[in-house]
Amino acid sequence: MEIRNDNDNSGNLLRSIDWFTMVLYLILIVWGAVSIYAATYDFDKASMFSLDEFSGKQFMWAGLSFVLGLVLLLIDRRIYEAYAYPIYGFMILLLIITIFIAPDIKGSRSWLVFGPVSLQPAEFTKFATALALAKLFSTYGYSLKGWRNIAIAAGIIVLPILCIILERETGSALVYTSLVFVLYREGLSGFVLFAALCAVVYFVVVLKFAATVVMGIPLGLFIAFIMVMAVIVGMLLLYCRSLVLGGRVLLGYVGSALLVWGLSALGVHINGYVYFFTVIGLSLVYLLYGMLHDDLRKVAVTIGWAAASLVFMFLVNFAFNNILEPHQQMRIKVTLGIEDDLRGAGYNVNQSKIAIGSGGVLGKGFLNGTQTKLKYVPEQHTDFIYCTIGEEEGFVGSTAVLVVFLMLILRIISIGERQHTAFGRVYAYCVASYLIFHLAINIGMVIGLCPVIGIPLPFFSYGGSSLWGFTFLLFILLRIDADRKAYGSW
Repeated sequence: MEIRNDNDNSGNLLRSIDWFTMVLYLILIVWGAVSIYAATYDFDKASMFSLDEFSGKQFMWAGLSFVLGLVLLLIDRRIYEAYAYPIYGFMILLLIITIFIAPDIKGSRSWLVFGPVSLQPAEFTKFATALALAKLFSTYGYSLKGWRNIAIAAGIIVLPILCIILERETGSALVYTSLVFVLYREGLSGFVLFAALCAVVYFVVVLKFAATVVMGIPLGLFIAFIMVMAVIVGMLLLYCRSLVLGGRVLLGYVGSALLVWGLSALGVHINGYVYFFTVIGLSLVYLLYGMLHDDLRKVAVTIGWAAASLVFMFLVNFAFNNILEPHQQMRIKVTLGIEDDLRGAGYNVNQSKIAIGSGGVLGKGFLNGTQTKLKYVPEQHTDFIYCTIGEEEGFVGSTAVLVVFLMLILRIISIGERQHTAFGRVYAYCVASYLIFHLAINIGMVIGLCPVIGIPLPFFSYGGSSLWGFTFLLFILLRIDADRKAYGSW
């Protein structure tokens, strides 16, 4: 039973705010604005705070963000919980409207233009989705034990993804997939995360080795087939806990491989597709047999996983060639090392790595970065802001940025774990998931580990929408956390 103390006042609010998080927030936004100034400085010695400079505009956005954050702190946390669904519905409606009325900017229709100001609704939908998900999990009796409940939670996450994809802003849409970690924290089976990891690995392997042919099939499919077989055996041994069944399937694989190698030694050609489908068919026979002698549900899950894996593998190339845009295909190929294209899709990343590497351990010093000053790195004040830090502040400065972000993320998780309600806990984990995804993908882009998909670095990349969006996320969390002592349970 929840209890609430309504004798709050401004003094109690100030004492209850997590000031450590607030300090980290201020450090990041100031550091970000200064980095933007360094990235755009062109020797004209204009003031860092001039509105003619990107840094001056960012300081203005930062000041407005802080004011809005203070307003959010004054709103009773019960308002956020009571109006979570209406806020979510309004933002979804705004996303849909944006699809039709937003101007085409670099092939994307995701920005609403109000005179000199442009705002991206997708950035504000993040906090709305987090509120809706938190509200759902705070519903009495709700859990992720039934497919219906899982579908409702997934629907809240998928709906903004679909709307943002229709705006042709794939990078922003992918951010919402990070909320799967929130579902995992709240009881979703780890099998889902495992399946997602396998899908990513299959995608990379099938594309990476598509050009090499072994036994009449692409090497990527060959490797993926072997991985599917290994996982089937592992699931039988660990998930189904059936040593006998797993051993039979493994012996079937080994026996089939020895048979093929023997026939090949005798000069008999075996097509790779025939071989692998024969082996997979053999394993399915054993699995169907296991249904009659083992745990029906678990063996059925293993069969379903194997079938889904095979279908996914064969759909990878089709989806890659028919769904993704040509520039997206090229970015993925460059990231996987399939093509170089240093003058095209790989240019940004190559110049970024040169800039970061040239910084060395201690960097070249503030405003002394040659790569950034000579504009070798495109978008260096937005998505590629981290390369400016690497060049001017070196390994030490780059690491310090990551340390501050790590401190903030760990603090947010700590705030989530000390909440007395599911609403506060789930919302905190949503904020942490967003930050982790943005941090990992943005820095992965800059150093060439991830495709370039237009993910900004929180608090650092230039732009009011991103800064406001993360400010909303963080200050709503601070307000919810400030009231945690007023909520308890008997």
